[in-house]
Amino acid sequence: MTSTPIPLGAAIPSLVRWGLSGDADFVFRTLVTFGPRTERVIAAELGLSGRRTADALAELRAAGAAVSTDDSRTTTRIWTARRPAAVVAMLRSRRLRLVDGNTKTQSHHHVVRALRSSGVGAALPLDVVPALRGSVTDGVRYLSRAATRDRIAELVATDIREFWTMSNHQEIDAESARIAAPQDLALYERGVRMRMLALPPADGDPLDVSGHLLNGTTFQRRETPDVPLRLMLVDRRFGYFPADPADLDRGYLEVERPSVLRALIRLFERHWDAAVPPEQNAVTPIELAPRERILITLLAAGHTDQSSAERMRISARSVTGIMRTLMDRLGVDNRFQLGLALGALRVAAPPSLAEPTDQPDEHD
Repeated sequence: MTSTPIPLGAAIPSLVRWGLSGDADFVFRTLVTFGPRTERVIAAELGLSGRRTADALAELRAAGAAVSTDDSRTTTRIWTARRPAAVVAMLRSRRLRLVDGNTKTQSHHHVVRALRSSGVGAALPLDVVPALRGSVTDGVRYLSRAATRDRIAELVATDIREFWTMSNHQEIDAESARIAAPQDLALYERGVRMRMLALPPADGDPLDVSGHLLNGTTFQRRETPDVPLRLMLVDRRFGYFPADPADLDRGYLEVERPSVLRALIRLFERHWDAAVPPEQNAVTPIELAPRERILITLLAAGHTDQSSAERMRISARSVTGIMRTLMDRLGVDNRFQLGLALGALRVAAPPSLAEPTDQPDEHD
């Protein structure tokens, strides 16, 4: 294996997230990171065959992600990437699939009608006007949107064990996200078992970018195109859903009635069982171990395998093993591709942002 330094790619979103091939993503990332290049140079740097490189460039051109000079010979034609932000915005808009608002409203009303007709929620109203306040029927009361937020904040401040949410909104408004994020994080840190069932993102991006929360033992997220209504369940004792699915500002119904709660819990669990975790089709996440991060930082700063090994006080063979393991984890063929992939996943900073420092002894 070569002992040349590793170049880190620009930290830009992977185009694979919006339907382009891995080869096209590597070629685009090369052009963004290192500037305009000919097809031959790109193939040599990435270690791709001429056919794969040509196909990737054709894919980028068709997607509007790269342009070339008008040279008749492919060997002298120079390729340039378009601005990543513009490319991502264009790819997202092409794949945008918003759920129709009328469909969401009809689905909500279908659930309420089913509860009413089954007898467990016979007194549930189909429509609630803003003038309505307080109790609607036994175990069901109307709350304004602000009062609902206050009520849920009050409940989650107590010693609850579970908090389930079902959302049929593909895009969360900034205000709701700002309010929910600290609350969600606090619940996560307290070990409250949380489930979030949501629609797939409108732009088809499979990567979970919730940021402060990850699928794990206390927080789990699943996605399904079939989310019947917006719903929150607190400790299986309280349920909340919009009074008017077409206008959330008209408030929520708070449900304590056991028969209705049991029906809502069964509804949630049925759709949860049919949903899938978002990472099932996501871009492979990766977290570098401390020794891996040190090595990548050294190589990105210009060190060779031998000088990196000396700085880390490990053998050169161990450096080779670490690099091979990383390439296998990311499914790349060489160090150039590895540097581009690590930049894409933002798990290593380029040399200008991360200076290597002396590290304590690390023995094999």
